[in-house]
Amino acid sequence: MRTILVASKEKPSTQAIKVCFKDEYRVHTASDLEESIKLFQKQRYEFLFIDVEFFDANVPDGYKKQLQPFWTAFPEAELIVMCTQEKIRQAVNAVKAGASDYLIHPIDPAEVKLITDSIHRDQQVYSELRYLRKQFWRRDSFAVVRTNSPAMKEVFEKIRSVAPTESTVLLTGETGTGKGVLANLIHRHSRRSEKQFIPIHCGAIPDTLLESELFGHEKGAFTGADRRKLGKFEIAQGGTIFLDEIGTISSPMQIKLLHVLQDRMYQRVGGETVLYADVRIIVATNADLKKMSDEGAFRQDLYYRLHVFPIEIPPLRERKEDIPLLVETFLEKLNRFSLKTIRDITPEVLNALYDYHWPGNIRELENLIERAYIIEMSPILRKKSFPIELFTQKPAMDSRLINTSMTLERARRNVIEKFEREYLAELLSEHGGRINRTAAAAGIGERQLHKLMKKYGIQKEDFKFSAKK
Repeated sequence: MRTILVASKEKPSTQAIKVCFKDEYRVHTASDLEESIKLFQKQRYEFLFIDVEFFDANVPDGYKKQLQPFWTAFPEAELIVMCTQEKIRQAVNAVKAGASDYLIHPIDPAEVKLITDSIHRDQQVYSELRYLRKQFWRRDSFAVVRTNSPAMKEVFEKIRSVAPTESTVLLTGETGTGKGVLANLIHRHSRRSEKQFIPIHCGAIPDTLLESELFGHEKGAFTGADRRKLGKFEIAQGGTIFLDEIGTISSPMQIKLLHVLQDRMYQRVGGETVLYADVRIIVATNADLKKMSDEGAFRQDLYYRLHVFPIEIPPLRERKEDIPLLVETFLEKLNRFSLKTIRDITPEVLNALYDYHWPGNIRELENLIERAYIIEMSPILRKKSFPIELFTQKPAMDSRLINTSMTLERARRNVIEKFEREYLAELLSEHGGRINRTAAAAGIGERQLHKLMKKYGIQKEDFKFSAKK
């Protein structure tokens, strides 16, 4: 039989919970926070019902830090705080820190049952979703594919579709949006995943050396060629080759690459042996290849060869709802290679990150977090560890929202839809995906909220464990 722990000074409430679960769970009790943690470390509990007054709201990092020992002992435990009417605000803050829900003294068994049944339903949906995702995404990719952004969900769906194929993929997007990471993700979920993934930054290699770098050369092919060199296409045989900044290569190299794409054959520089290129090709660019091809700066035939399966990656300013997830990922990565441990970021800094325009995208965010991590001496990233400009700059107006080729009505509708999508994602994140609380906070009915979520492709399960700290 499964077990519940009740930590409360209110004996009537403890008794009400015992009565509510007498046929389904064993109910254990504790008299304070310390005893609750000790019991959790000894035995697995499905639910913890605990008085909010056991927590000290003045502790740095507050409720989250004090809830952490329970999740450390049993990550799947559901924590429900209990409070008097006067302490509802504290209970709400505990829920924002990660608690599942709250109850008000005196405890109503019917309300207990309603909340626990709702949690069970959410658990079932989340488990099914997680199971379905695991059928495709490898475990080591979970940090990459986490997103609250509808635009990025579309990107990952496209990757799920194309990864198992042999099709050429064209990744487009601004510098720093993670094109290299996604290229690697495609490779790891392809049939070539056990073979090499070879990235080449075309813009970083002089054109005179790029041919040798890609296709190799024979001894004596040119001055300084004192031995045979294998090219990246040969090294990547059976695997994937990733050509970044493909728009920078010269016209002669475009012709050679086109031949490889068409015939899958090439020769080393200075060689006569024809080699077969058994590789998956993924390319990326931050340039507009279509415009370049129309203007004659990029071969049209090569453009159409590369444009088999295009995936456009949105800039960070269009997926700001992912900033908390990205910060969490970067901190986990930094913690693995450091003697110190930083788990979170202050709300003041998080708000500044939301307001910033991010011209350098995810790469800029990662560099900013790493710099702050090096400076910070406390367990939480604070304002003092970030550049002051982050807090003094005014939120930039996204000029792309102003499209004069549209009618006023259409342009206005675009702005409203973008606002509604981001507003709902933010509110769902704050309330852990709970429909009733999100609707109440938005001042709309649950039916209207469901309609809006369907309109924008938002799933409440994606916010189940993302309540704002």
